[in-house]
Amino acid sequence: MSESDALRRPTRRTVLAAGVGAVALPAGPAPAAAAAATPATAAPADLAPYASYWFPDSLPAGTPGPGIVWRSLKQWTPQSDPDLAHNTATVPLAPRFTPVPPHRGARAGQARIASLVSFGPTAQNPSQGSPTADYYALTHWAYIDELVFWGGSSGEGIVLAPNAPVVDAAHRNGVRVLGNVFLPPAAYGGDLRWTRDLVQRDSLGRFPIAEQLVRVASAYGFDGWFVNAETEGGDSELASLMRRFLRALRAAGEPHGLRITWYDAMNTTGRVGWQGALNELNQEFFEDRAGKVADTMFVDFRWTPQSLTASGALADGLGRSRHELWAAVDTESNGWNSTVRWDAIIPREHDHVVSYGFYRPEWTRNHLTDRSPGAFHRADDRFWTGMSLDPSRPAPEDPWRAPATAVADRSTVTALPFACSFNTGHGERWYEEGEVASGIPWNHLGLQDRLPGRRWVVDTAGERPAVTLDFARAWRGGSSLLVAGPLSAPAAVGLHATRLPLTRSTVLELVHATEAGPVAVEVGVATREPSAPGEPVPYTWLRTETLGTGQAWRRARVGLSALAGRTAYGLAVRITGLGNRAVVWRLGSLSVRDTAAGRRPASPAALTVDASARHEDQARLRLSWRRAAGPVRQYTVSRVLPDGTRRFLGGTCGTALYLPAVRRAGRERAAVFEVRAVDELYAASAPARTTLPW
Repeated sequence: MSESDALRRPTRRTVLAAGVGAVALPAGPAPAAAAAATPATAAPADLAPYASYWFPDSLPAGTPGPGIVWRSLKQWTPQSDPDLAHNTATVPLAPRFTPVPPHRGARAGQARIASLVSFGPTAQNPSQGSPTADYYALTHWAYIDELVFWGGSSGEGIVLAPNAPVVDAAHRNGVRVLGNVFLPPAAYGGDLRWTRDLVQRDSLGRFPIAEQLVRVASAYGFDGWFVNAETEGGDSELASLMRRFLRALRAAGEPHGLRITWYDAMNTTGRVGWQGALNELNQEFFEDRAGKVADTMFVDFRWTPQSLTASGALADGLGRSRHELWAAVDTESNGWNSTVRWDAIIPREHDHVVSYGFYRPEWTRNHLTDRSPGAFHRADDRFWTGMSLDPSRPAPEDPWRAPATAVADRSTVTALPFACSFNTGHGERWYEEGEVASGIPWNHLGLQDRLPGRRWVVDTAGERPAVTLDFARAWRGGSSLLVAGPLSAPAAVGLHATRLPLTRSTVLELVHATEAGPVAVEVGVATREPSAPGEPVPYTWLRTETLGTGQAWRRARVGLSALAGRTAYGLAVRITGLGNRAVVWRLGSLSVRDTAAGRRPASPAALTVDASARHEDQARLRLSWRRAAGPVRQYTVSRVLPDGTRRFLGGTCGTALYLPAVRRAGRERAAVFEVRAVDELYAASAPARTTLPW
């Protein structure tokens, strides 16, 4: 990326500190091997865990700025990493399938999408979320193939490992996440010695930093590295070393399933010369005479229609897929108002030329004046779905060619049990079974549900109601699905694309409520796919119940025994207004399971306060516990107050949690904490307990 248009430092956002009385930040996961208590002396002085960043080996001259820690990747070991338990993702990469697209323009098996996202600053980027709902809570995973955890700077560190919540959310939706190796231009403080440090060899000719990068990705649980060499001053010998380094990195990472994406900057002369193409000057970083070097290449913004056509042809000639090339699309400044020559990448009337990559799509949050969760998701839906906000009916006049109009969505909902509470991974409050369990704003992507990928396909003969993810009320987490507006005819809202095997004991359950207008509610289960892209999903409709105006949360259960032996290819709801009033209806939870009641998950064990720091009547501390036996979706941590009430403090997919601000309740002798394992249907285990004496 050039200095002038693309390669800007990530936006430096203020990390909001938890105020007096604030609840804990939700925690990042921990590996099973790290379940034992960490000695208090191993934790940093301020106890707060942050996403990791390094220099390859040598450090800058001078001293780091406030809040910045300079580290050498060459010296890193898992055993010496005090934040490892908080930074390690635990959700495995889920397999995906591609349903029949809802519109004929959305192509399967052609262009894919990479997304380069800065979720926070390089230094002091919280490992575990933070006490604010103002966060880029990405939910449109269905259109993304690969996400790069973008960032890095010469004053902080240039090798970034993604934090665990991002990886856990992405993996739950089948999306790979790459860490970032950023060798910056000299104008941004780049130093060629860091490039030489990266590709250094030991006495046996091995590349020690390549081995370290594989150790980090394997220990932290992410999927590979985006390598971006933009520091000027190299020569052909350095370029040759870089190519051999990439080969060594790929060979060492292959047993772990790791991937490499190379950025079109350094070329075979060793100089930085952005080509805007795959060509003879950079193809050896993608494919050389011995075979594959990088899994994909991110093509610089200087591409032209001619250069992309030639790039695709060259990839074909090398025996590689042209869709392993990401054509860069800069959305940092203008989002959906960006001028993009779409026909050069994804023509409507011909096969897609190459794939493409968004640079900084978090514009959908950053450009807003109102950065409430609802406003963010309205903007993000506009970016990914398009002006019509319905992927089955794109707006022909929309100059922004939204992903849903060109790229087929994918899903990971393939096994029972399955549940979704429409939790986006952030919110103004935390709800448990419809009640507020914490009134503190929060974000933690690892707690996000598998949300509907097509937002929102609505089929009605009348006026289309508004369908949104809403944060005013929720059944569990921070949000619910809201359908609002006049219903002059029944409105069917498509939810999840699925591959769920149905048996005689399979049941589907809704938790829903009304705020205005009585409604009749049906659930739709499709036992076959549409005959072609753009054709309607053939749902079988099953009546649940009628809700009156102002009806509180209710459970409705439908048996699916009549569909036994078949496969559910899609789920939907259909709402019919009863009367002439506008309707406000919420869906708080949707689940499909084989039995009406399952066994509670096993409890975690050995809940321990690993480290703490106290000032007067407030404490900061780190907790850890041993993983519960059997499948666990996540853990929740609560505080038990002296009157016996429980207050939600945070959640994590792993086994460690940082609590930044625990305030003494009255004159209690000790603060009491509980951790529970939560399964896929959100059933909670019996608690493990520990205390912190005051």
